[in-house]
Amino acid sequence: MSRTTPPRVSVIIPAYNAMPELTRCVTSVMEQTLGPDEIEIIAIDDGSTDGTGDELDRLAQTCSRMRVVHQPNSGGAGGPRNTGLDRAGGDYVFFLDSDDYLGPDALRRMVAMADENRTDVVLGKMVSVGGRAVPTAVFSHNQPRTDVFSSAAYRTLGCWKLFRRSLIEGLNLRFPPYRNCEDKPFTAAAYLNADGISVVADYDCYYSRNRRNGNNLTLTAADLVHRMDGTRLCFETVARYLDPGPRQDRIMRRHVEWELCGPLRALLPRESEQRAREFFYPQFRHWAQTYVGDGVFQLLAPQDRLIVHLLRTDRYEDLMTAARHAKEDAARGHIVDKDRVYWAHPFFRDPAKAVPDACFDVTSRIPVHHELAEAAWTGDGEVLRLAGHAHIESLGPLQSTTRLVLRPSGFRHPDIHVPATVGTAPRHGQGAAIGFTVEVDLDSVDSGAPLGNGLWELYLDVRAQGVSRTVRLRRARTDANGERHAPPQRELASGLRPGHGPTIARPFFTPHGNFSLDLRQAKVDPICRVTGIAWDTSVPATLVVSGRLTDGAAGGPVTALRAEEDSGSVREVPVLYAREGSPTFTAPLPVGKLRPGRWTLTLRTGEPGGRIPVPVTRALSGTRWFRAARLGRPYYAKPLQGGPGGALVLRVAPIRLTAALRRVRGINRWTTG
Repeated sequence: MSRTTPPRVSVIIPAYNAMPELTRCVTSVMEQTLGPDEIEIIAIDDGSTDGTGDELDRLAQTCSRMRVVHQPNSGGAGGPRNTGLDRAGGDYVFFLDSDDYLGPDALRRMVAMADENRTDVVLGKMVSVGGRAVPTAVFSHNQPRTDVFSSAAYRTLGCWKLFRRSLIEGLNLRFPPYRNCEDKPFTAAAYLNADGISVVADYDCYYSRNRRNGNNLTLTAADLVHRMDGTRLCFETVARYLDPGPRQDRIMRRHVEWELCGPLRALLPRESEQRAREFFYPQFRHWAQTYVGDGVFQLLAPQDRLIVHLLRTDRYEDLMTAARHAKEDAARGHIVDKDRVYWAHPFFRDPAKAVPDACFDVTSRIPVHHELAEAAWTGDGEVLRLAGHAHIESLGPLQSTTRLVLRPSGFRHPDIHVPATVGTAPRHGQGAAIGFTVEVDLDSVDSGAPLGNGLWELYLDVRAQGVSRTVRLRRARTDANGERHAPPQRELASGLRPGHGPTIARPFFTPHGNFSLDLRQAKVDPICRVTGIAWDTSVPATLVVSGRLTDGAAGGPVTALRAEEDSGSVREVPVLYAREGSPTFTAPLPVGKLRPGRWTLTLRTGEPGGRIPVPVTRALSGTRWFRAARLGRPYYAKPLQGGPGGALVLRVAPIRLTAALRRVRGINRWTTG
């Protein structure tokens, strides 16, 4: 195959006895919209005996950009993938299993996402064919650039992704020779070293299916013995690339849940007693002792905490009992004691077992069911009425201490708690015991003060039997068009918000149905505009600010030019109107009388606390003068930026004598040279 430029993507297809699914797999790559010169196909026949090799050769005759490699059977998909990697020349590589196939526009979209966002790994939305399990959480929306700590990407460690080849070669990544879990450490290493991850979620990129004959490797190599080496390498990979701490804990948690605890419960009881005790158990125990620190332990669900505790404390018999009865024990109820909720497992507070309560504590995990059924303004005032229902699973009616929590987003302010009235607003025949109503008076909700401007997220602190769970207030239901309708925005009275002018309160639902409240100052035309800022040419060290009232402004609403020093000192001069009723005014500020410091300039209005920033202008330079009261010492005023609201700031300070002398000497040399 001749090529003048390298391909954008090398698609690597490992194939072993892959008929009849293989044909659609390969043709789905041939039909990609990315373009024939942008893709190379490297298909590896891994010792097939069902005609897979012949079919690959036939397909290659119809496609000049396809190469076929025939090799003896390696026993897994990792070997043929490595063969493909050794021959790949594309900017990116994509691993496609011979059971599966691509959507026609998949590679074009993924390459564009990587190019535009300079990311090293791209996940394309996966689709289940015939009931095969595929990840869904990470594909809720497009993510141009993310990482494993800001997304659900690490939940999917299959290698069916687009990888930048320079990343793989830079890490010298290859697949280990395992029959199962061989792709997890490969993908984990790529994730943890990637310069960004992208997610294409708005197009069905990868169709995952089970073979008709049921001989998928994930099914034929599903026993514990096939998983152990890959699991060990997963733990070692995370420990290699992440330092101990919260970030490592978050990633390690995934492997503890999915590669340690899950397979142990499901598969260890199937093994013979001798093999379980002597071969598998020591490895599981080593992982629990080595990789499950206290930070990881706190992140685990109680079922997994119990497994880890029994491993750590070398309790083989109890571990096997817990594993054999895991399914029935998972369905047991809860026990409430001293404001905590515990899993009612048979080992809980059994003196003979002596398992710590922390292994059974589900307080932070017990489900809270709630729904915001009503959100509306009451009358013409500033009271927002919220009503709905909520309950903590299996804990009965709400307590009267249930309350709404207003939490600031993006700025510092203590949470604001608003009592709820419980036993109201039942929905769809549900008991009144789980209903609640909250009235939020925006004029006084903050300890008698108005609610401040900014974005506020609303939570519900749900309480029952002394147990408290705080959840985001949300509305799950939508109308026929899939929309949620919030109350209209409302202009709040400005009487209790001096100096701020009108404020607009906008309730809204986020795309996930969470209820939020945004308060912003209404955009209004200023009552005046500054038309000039200049130094007076006849009076030294005097700044003249000129302005004009805007149309519709009441006569004389601007009363003074105000200079406020950082320490709080204030100097004001009255504004002078050209004549009575005239909209134009001037205000001369004697800067020469200001003491050294930083002075912020504003125009004071007739409204209490009203301030209009004097804007910064590039046309204004600094000035110098001699102050007679200071033995003729020279001073200067220099305009600065960065005052509140973009206001002009003047720095007033004495000129250092050494600097003044240097300046005088420089002038003398210039005039006599």
